[in-house]
Amino acid sequence: MARVSQEHLDARRRQILTGAARCFARNGFHGTSMQDVLKEVGLSAGAVYRYFAGKEDLIAAIADEAFRSIRSAFEEAAELTTPPTPDVLLGRVLRGVFEGQMYGMERRACAALIVQVWAETLRNDQLARTLEDGYAGMRAAWSKLVDAYRAAGIMHSDVPADDVARTMIATAQGFMAQEALFGGVEPAVLENGLRGLMSMDQSEIS
Repeated sequence: MARVSQEHLDARRRQILTGAARCFARNGFHGTSMQDVLKEVGLSAGAVYRYFAGKEDLIAAIADEAFRSIRSAFEEAAELTTPPTPDVLLGRVLRGVFEGQMYGMERRACAALIVQVWAETLRNDQLARTLEDGYAGMRAAWSKLVDAYRAAGIMHSDVPADDVARTMIATAQGFMAQEALFGGVEPAVLENGLRGLMSMDQSEIS
């Protein structure tokens, strides 16, 4: 029997996750059955269940991939001598998520899928653990970025790094929620808004 290459296995896994993500974005988690996923990806049940035990595993894998992709972008930025400022970095990361990294879906569908993942954590313990791990990783990555900003002399040290990390994560989450609910929220809007807030001259505040 011919041995299946790792490249083939990875490509098949990606095919399944892409099809599942499109189903979930279109019909919601509870409105999507495994039969819907099988039809979307054009594979047999055996081929899909070789990789994922069921719908919950698919949802958890999608959430984990999203966190790993975003976290790696922040970690790479922290390694730069002068890391990009938060407005530039958040805009860059969100463009990456919305322009191809999230299963080739259009931006609003991608944002809607992310919001559905958040909501599903309220009833799904497995997904809640995945989200908690991802959130902890994101906080650690942003805290490392804060250390890099301070080392470069572009951020004060009077605010705990984790407070900055939580605030920046909340900013990105709010952007995704707006896009999911209303649409038409370009990453440039986030960049411009953050740039405006960062430009405030505190010496003029009495």
